Amino acid sequence: MAPTESLAGGKTTLPAAFPIQAPPQSMSETSPSTTAAFLSGGGQMGERMRANDWSSSPLGWPETWPQALRSVASLMLGSRFPMFAAWGPDLAFVYNDAYAEILGDKHPAALGRRFREIWPEIWEAITPFVDSAMAGEATWAENLPFTMNRHGYDEQTTFTFSYSPIRNEDGTVGGMFCSCTETTARVRAEEALRASEARASGLLEGMGEGFMLLDQDFRILQMNAEGLRLEERPPDQVVGRSHWEVYPGSEAMPIGQMYLRVMRERVSRTLEHRYVWPDGHAVWLEVRAYPHPEGLALFYRDVTERREREDALREAEARFQTIANSIDQMVWSTRADGYHDYYNQRWYDFTGVPAGTTDGAAWEGIVHPDDRERTWEVWSASLASGEPYRIEYRLRHHTGQHRWTLGRALPMRDATGQVTRWFGTCTDIQDIVEARDVLARSREELEGLVTERTADRDRMWRLSTDIMLVARYDATIEAVNPAWTTLLGWDERDLVGGAFMDLVHPDDVAPTLAEVGELSEGRTTLRFENRYRHKDGSYRWLSWTAVPAEDRIHAVGRDVTAEKEAAQALAETEEALRQSQKMEAVGQLTGGIAHDFNNLLTGISGSLELLQTRMSQGRLTEIDRYMTAAQGAAKRAAALTHRLLAFSRRQTLEPRPTDVNGLIHGMEELIRRTVGPAVHIEVVGAGGLWPALVDPGQLENALLNLCINARDAMPEGGRITVETANRWLDHHAARERDLPPGQYLSLCVTDTGTGMSADVVAKAFDPFFTTKPIGQGTGLGLSMIYGFAKQSGGQVRIYSEIGQGTTVCLYLPRHHGDVSAAGDLPDLADAPRAEPGETVLVVDDEPSVRMLVAEVLEDLGYAAIEAADGPSGLRVLQSDARVDLLITDVGLPGGMNGRQVADAARVTRPGLKVLFITGYAENAAVGNGYLEPGMQVLTKPFVMEALASRIRDMIEA
Repeated sequence: MAPTESLAGGKTTLPAAFPIQAPPQSMSETSPSTTAAFLSGGGQMGERMRANDWSSSPLGWPETWPQALRSVASLMLGSRFPMFAAWGPDLAFVYNDAYAEILGDKHPAALGRRFREIWPEIWEAITPFVDSAMAGEATWAENLPFTMNRHGYDEQTTFTFSYSPIRNEDGTVGGMFCSCTETTARVRAEEALRASEARASGLLEGMGEGFMLLDQDFRILQMNAEGLRLEERPPDQVVGRSHWEVYPGSEAMPIGQMYLRVMRERVSRTLEHRYVWPDGHAVWLEVRAYPHPEGLALFYRDVTERREREDALREAEARFQTIANSIDQMVWSTRADGYHDYYNQRWYDFTGVPAGTTDGAAWEGIVHPDDRERTWEVWSASLASGEPYRIEYRLRHHTGQHRWTLGRALPMRDATGQVTRWFGTCTDIQDIVEARDVLARSREELEGLVTERTADRDRMWRLSTDIMLVARYDATIEAVNPAWTTLLGWDERDLVGGAFMDLVHPDDVAPTLAEVGELSEGRTTLRFENRYRHKDGSYRWLSWTAVPAEDRIHAVGRDVTAEKEAAQALAETEEALRQSQKMEAVGQLTGGIAHDFNNLLTGISGSLELLQTRMSQGRLTEIDRYMTAAQGAAKRAAALTHRLLAFSRRQTLEPRPTDVNGLIHGMEELIRRTVGPAVHIEVVGAGGLWPALVDPGQLENALLNLCINARDAMPEGGRITVETANRWLDHHAARERDLPPGQYLSLCVTDTGTGMSADVVAKAFDPFFTTKPIGQGTGLGLSMIYGFAKQSGGQVRIYSEIGQGTTVCLYLPRHHGDVSAAGDLPDLADAPRAEPGETVLVVDDEPSVRMLVAEVLEDLGYAAIEAADGPSGLRVLQSDARVDLLITDVGLPGGMNGRQVADAARVTRPGLKVLFITGYAENAAVGNGYLEPGMQVLTKPFVMEALASRIRDMIEA
């Protein structure tokens, strides 16, 4: 083998029999169709290769090419993939159409030339691959970068290619074959994408709002630093988990629907959403969802502060609207440039125009034509100077007439003193203007007829029995008539130049000053009453009529002392009569109560006597009958006392979550029997009625009383409707019912009876008031119902019309929770037993009560300590003795009631459990129903089973 120059500039060895043949003598000696058949087809490069002059090429004519090169050339020309082959010692170059595009301006001169001459700029980079292929080893490279000059300038490119050896029939390497793809565009796109993602990632990490990336199954793939900061938990508790697992209680329905719509419609959406974080605190987030190739991209930020500001702004706006609409004046507001953009409801009531039709400068249309130019001049001057605006002009009333109004406005300024808004009012002064016109006309007439009328005027001034006064607004008296001397003992010299306020009774000074203020605002005074001091130190009642002038008050006062004294005497007489009626009703009440109690005491004492007799006779089989009779009478006596204390509004209530519909259903048959067959009962219970927090026994009492009252209002029969409903009272509705705003349920009883007048409705809840004949009612029923409703945190209202019937509605506070059914009390013998050593202190001034409670405790295994008054009980509690539960009466002798004992004991025993046993009238001492944790009330009388059950429950709690 002879050495030749290597491809890389060194030496390499080629086979001696390398098949390079001499070209034919001339083109005419060989036909292309027969000598170059393997070059058929091949597109433009096939045509070019067939037509090429190969005489100067190291390859020679195609007819002389070895079979291996012919096969490769045919393969290349039949492929659309970029390919070339380099053959022989000089690596002469052939290629296809697809590779021609890669060559650029080097095509078509590259055909048949040496490989190294075609690509000198990249030769150093590809030499290792060429040498390996020529040595018989195939090579491959991916996205290899090159600096090429294909179009007259250097450009950065990347290629993926493979170099393979082409072997002759004897196995020797005759050349190399390359299949390649230019990946410049794809690599640049990938690099740009990576750079973009890097920039996006950096941007996301630096954002002041949270970012979250979800996949199609709503798993959290990514979260930025702000999102993790808002989370306040490590990434492994969030990233990779389902969105609904991470936020299980965050109102999933609306946010889930938005996510699905964004995924389905591929459009972005925004939602303000309430999130509850793991520690329980809630925030408002603005969530913006965008479609993403992975699923969803979420951007979110905390807008709680803005929502709170908006809520506060809405509340302030509501307060402003309420205040603005509650006053008599028409209120309006403008921008700094005078553009009217707000009127209160009073404006629209007065003018009768639709809302918005007087915005901007359109208000001019309701100003009287004769007043428009003057009004604009005054308003423009105020806008220019910033000085307060004040004018009297006529506005068109909703009746079509024009009425005089007083318009006033003040500017609102910012910290720099610039006017930012104007706030103004319009006051109807038509009556004042008319009165002023009357006075003005009278003055003109007097001036015109001064000579002939002076005597008449002076005579009226002198002879009037009513006192007359002319004064300034600062109360300085300028003129008085002689009636001051006759009525109050003061002459003109005593008064003129002084202040009329010096004569006003101290208790009347404030209202008198307020009335003077009204006069200074242009309002006329009619029948204002106050007391003026007589010269002898006594006071007389005066009724004043006064009108304002420009800077004076003209007033006439009439002596109404006798009328006031007569009215006072009449009121005292009526009150005495009312007290007499009350005492008569009390007499009837106490007589009936005495009769009832005598019957009940007879039942109790008689049963006990017979019980004692039968026991001494050994006739024990009849004991239960007498015990049952005595217990029944005692329960009725307790119920009677309960009703009396309900009337006094001092009963101890036991409010419990109550199903009012169920309570009514349980009483329906009793109500039907009570009202009789002439009255039809209809019950309309609202579906989904909220539970009420109320004493169910007292509610039953109230309902039965209302149905009896309704029956009595329908002597000929009729219909009673009992209806329930949920009520959500806003500020306006709650104020009408004298209740705090909130959620209530109503229980209404409606009859078709005679109805009540407004006067009767106003007094219906007064104790002892009744419209029934003597002997048929004491006037306690509605008073008891009113007391129960108010003490329960609710209200009662009456709606009635004469001849149309009456509706009485109880409004009861809602209970937020379920109503749990109360189980039957266990028998005393089956009551839970005490644990060893458990001790109960019993404080009660009634020995029989102490004895009974102590015996129950001992039967149950408790150690019982007894004390007869508060100080004795407190000494035990301040000792080292074990006390698991304090049972105490509320009303105790010794200077300390039961609540005071419990409070003092809790100073040294903070967790002491306390059970108050109390008569109904002692509720105020307990705390009006407001008990601390660990305190409960059991009202007297009570069954021992209830006491035993309550003791165990409280100790175990």
